[in-house]
Amino acid sequence: MPSVVGLLEQHELAARRRVDELREEADRVQAELATAEQEWQEWVIARRRVDTVLAPDGGNTAEAEAAADPQNADAPPTARDAAKPKTQVPVWRQGLAWSVLSVDYQRILKALADRGRLGQGPLTCQEMAAAFGMDVVPTRVEALRSKAKRLVARGWLAEPAPGRFMLARGVAGPGGGS
Repeated sequence: MPSVVGLLEQHELAARRRVDELREEADRVQAELATAEQEWQEWVIARRRVDTVLAPDGGNTAEAEAAADPQNADAPPTARDAAKPKTQVPVWRQGLAWSVLSVDYQRILKALADRGRLGQGPLTCQEMAAAFGMDVVPTRVEALRSKAKRLVARGWLAEPAPGRFMLARGVAGPGGGS
C-alpha cells in the first residue's frame, strides 16, 4: 500500500506540472494579446487617417487665407469676407451667424446653448467630450479645450472659471449670433 506522503508528493508533482503548463499558456496568450492590441491600434490609426482624408473639407482644416487685395484694404469687410467656413474662427459681432463656424465649433456652441437654456452652469471640456460621445482621453479633451479657448479669444464663449466654458453674453441660438 502506498504511503500517504508518497500520494501527496504525486499530487503535488501533478499540480506543479499543471501550474507550469498554465503559466506557459498564459505567457503565450499574453504575447498574442500584445500583438493583437498593436494590430488593433494600427487599424484605429488607419481608420482615423481615412476619415481625415474623406472629411468634407478634405482633412484640411488649417488652410491658409488668400492674400488680401491691397486696393480694397480700407473697404469694410463683407459677410463673405468675415470668415471662410472651416478655415478660421472670426471675432464675434452682433448678427454674425453660427454657420460661419465649422461643424465642430457649432457643436460646442450648441451644447453650451442647450445648457444655458436649461439654466445649467458652464461645462468643462471633459463633460463636453462625454456629452459628445467621445472617449474622455487627454487627446480628445485637449482638442476640445483648444477649440473652446479659441472661441473664448474670439468672443463666442466666456470662461467664468478656469476650464469652465459658457456662451458669451450676447451670443444666442444657432440661427444667429445675436
